[in-house]
Amino acid sequence: MKSIQLAIVGSVGIDTIETPTEKRESILGGSASYACAAASFFTHPGMVGVVGTDFPSAFRSIWENLNIDLQGLQTAEGETFRWSGIYEKNMDNRRTLSTELNVFETFSPELPESYQNAPYLFLGNIHPALQLHVLEQSNNPKFVLIDTMDLWINIAPEELKQVIAQCHMLTLNESEAELFTGEHLLAKAAKKLRALGPKHVLIKKGGNGSILFSEDDIFLLHAYPVDHVQDPTGAGDTFAGGLMGALAASGKTDTNAIRKAMLYGTVIASFGVEAFSLDQLIQISSSDINQRITSLRKMIQI
Repeated sequence: MKSIQLAIVGSVGIDTIETPTEKRESILGGSASYACAAASFFTHPGMVGVVGTDFPSAFRSIWENLNIDLQGLQTAEGETFRWSGIYEKNMDNRRTLSTELNVFETFSPELPESYQNAPYLFLGNIHPALQLHVLEQSNNPKFVLIDTMDLWINIAPEELKQVIAQCHMLTLNESEAELFTGEHLLAKAAKKLRALGPKHVLIKKGGNGSILFSEDDIFLLHAYPVDHVQDPTGAGDTFAGGLMGALAASGKTDTNAIRKAMLYGTVIASFGVEAFSLDQLIQISSSDINQRITSLRKMIQI
């Protein structure tokens, strides 16, 4: 059995997505699914999530073909988490049509023994109490990245602060950073967030890339420009998963290593948005990724 260097905890879902050009029903989604797929290009990630008894075996096969470890995937009696949404013409704004938590409503993440010593841990966007529950099971991880959202900022701010204090890097988007800190300027927001405990704060800016705030250090990275966007669902999770996979493969945690890992994360995300679900991620190779990495390095070189 291969050792798990990176454990990823999050949602697994079945999505129905409509864009201005196409509608796809009952496709594979969820933060853990996107993040694990992205990470699999660099390491052997372990997935922690829950699905229902209705979950298609074909979706499991996709993960297995990507060399994702599924020991941490629970199967509960009932239906899998389902989400449906529709994107506006600009593909930045979307409207949720329905959310059915199903088995995800009572999900309690449990780390298999082989995951408990994983040096890298990504806690996807789930309730902070569940993120804390995972941290209690993890044996002194080398690097912990957590994601969050406006819902948890509004309804569980104290628990969120507890989990932020125990992570090495926090990621959230611009509006969430402002909501949590009351600061419109991202530098001020990041300073307040870093004061809660994490060494690094990564603020996602959607199609405009991301900014990494570390001690006396700021790194700006634009998203890789693509010719078309087919489906932006899961782009942030793909970015984070690619980043953590590359970081785990490096065995490092310093700021320079995180910067390099961000390049891989943004390139993987650029492939992901070119098709629905994981359709593009299962088609590309390491050579395709490296070609875009080379192009991206040229774009940001001075």
